[in-house]
Amino acid sequence: MNRGQSTDAGRPERPTSKDVARLAGVSHTAVSFVFNGRAEGNLSAATQQRIRTAAEQLGYRPNAVARGLRRSRTAVIGLVTDHIASSPFAGALLRGAMETAWSSEHLVLTVDSTGDPAKEDAAVAELLDRRVDGIIYAAMTLRRARLPAGLDRTFAVLANCLPQEGSMAAVIPAERAGGRAAARLLLDAGHRRVALVGGLDDIASAERLRGFRDALRSAGLLARKDWIVRTGGEISAGYEGALRLLAGVAPGRRPTGIICYNDRVAAGVLHAATSLGIDVPGELSLVGYDDQEHMAEFLNPPLTTIALPHRSMGEWATRLLLDAIGAGSGPPAEVLRLECPVVSRASVGPPPTR
Repeated sequence: MNRGQSTDAGRPERPTSKDVARLAGVSHTAVSFVFNGRAEGNLSAATQQRIRTAAEQLGYRPNAVARGLRRSRTAVIGLVTDHIASSPFAGALLRGAMETAWSSEHLVLTVDSTGDPAKEDAAVAELLDRRVDGIIYAAMTLRRARLPAGLDRTFAVLANCLPQEGSMAAVIPAERAGGRAAARLLLDAGHRRVALVGGLDDIASAERLRGFRDALRSAGLLARKDWIVRTGGEISAGYEGALRLLAGVAPGRRPTGIICYNDRVAAGVLHAATSLGIDVPGELSLVGYDDQEHMAEFLNPPLTTIALPHRSMGEWATRLLLDAIGAGSGPPAEVLRLECPVVSRASVGPPPTR
């Protein structure tokens, strides 16, 4: 049957290795050697090329499922996450995971649980039924996660989360170091009156605050309690926090630099500063966090920020998982903390001279 010829059911029949053998004028075993990586030393280069040319003409692809069953692998890994559809950062993590997997001839089968524990349990059960080689469990915000049932039955790595109980291989941002880097941006520019706005009751807020305090102590400064304003993580939280710090306060008594919990908070601070007639960065410097796509670089002025390494988390989680699959033993139950890079733009300048 030629390529594209239909079966009785009306579907094109998939070409087989026997079809390739007939077209190339070789044995079925020779075709198997080529596509199972055993051709070197068994077949001449010319014969190998003739087989590959025939396969291309027919549109033949080896049956990955059958090949995987022979190796007790399927070359597919699962990725279960809580909020792919609604997170602005999910795409970067997925791209990192998928491209790393693809470079090792693996596919990624992705399931979005929308944060529902029952769906997560069902997703893991389904992935195990499909004989995936391993599973990445990823969260879109750094947190201690309740792990889905069954995750311990396969090779598994966590991305952007930590287990509620026990230990497991995990890849997360180095948030404390990120907080230090944010503060250093202002300190190195000459600022000594530095505040922090926004934040939630979460791991990221606590770690970034520790880093903020680390940097101030290293400069011989102490963080003022009234200049640490915990208002949340949205634009309105930044606006509210900035008004508390800036409204009605004489220029010589207010902060000259503000570190924001994220870029949305920074947008709110920028809005408040504009409404109060405070120039950024002439009178007030701002540092955001996240490097949120389609936001940070389009504010006025463009926002200096600390980027979260979502793509790198996807890459590293996948690499750790593939290494474990290749070795046949679970990945070390360690936490890998990835650098949060500085993205310098125009919202940071020297402190005002007055």
